[in-house]
Amino acid sequence: MTVTAQPVPILSDNYAWLLRDDTSGAIAIVDPAEGPPIIAAIEAAGGRLDLILLTHHHADHIAATDEVRARFPAPVVGAAADAHRLPKLDQAAKEGDEVHFGNATARVIDTPGHTRGQINYFFPDGEVLLAGDTLFSLGCGRLIEGTPAEMFSSLRKLAALPGGTKVCAGHEYTEANAKFALSVDPDNAALRAMAEQVHRLRAAGQPTLPSLLADELKANPFLTAPDVATFADRRARKDRF
Repeated sequence: MTVTAQPVPILSDNYAWLLRDDTSGAIAIVDPAEGPPIIAAIEAAGGRLDLILLTHHHADHIAATDEVRARFPAPVVGAAADAHRLPKLDQAAKEGDEVHFGNATARVIDTPGHTRGQINYFFPDGEVLLAGDTLFSLGCGRLIEGTPAEMFSSLRKLAALPGGTKVCAGHEYTEANAKFALSVDPDNAALRAMAEQVHRLRAAGQPTLPSLLADELKANPFLTAPDVATFADRRARKDRF
């Protein structure tokens, strides 16, 4: 394992992610939206920052980008399609591009749905997925700019990653997502077990992320949807839940 990911709680229910490349010692931060806790996490990791990764343009993912890079000068990577509404980018990335981080390399995956220009980053060496607001544990992002077909396609791309992939999502929504998932699929034993574990973690004040993609494939109602129509119905029901 080379790349490891640590959640940094920010705002009310967001996570930035602190990445470490174990072989080089390089440090990255993903979606820095609140300066003080992110700066503190970087200082605690040694005061080094080598890379800033952005998944999409919403303020609760990018608001402190300039504050963080003013303190720790580091290149910023974000979506080429959203360059006009992101902080100044040093690398404008799109589907299939590579992002180098220490001795590791991430693959960029276009995942429109929540926003038109959202991208995710997958590090094969460590099996880390920076999922932004595309895939949550037991949920998916609300369709603010995209269509059900776009999000369904984006989730299918992520579902094809290795089962051991660690899903590093942008929000701690899992407990609420579990309640909806159980309303959709109450007889799913894997889902029930996951929901119980989520409840225990949250009761102890612990994060539910990262989750394993293999578990999500069995329990997440948006990944178990067999077609776009089913997905669209579930997403609309979740919006009203």
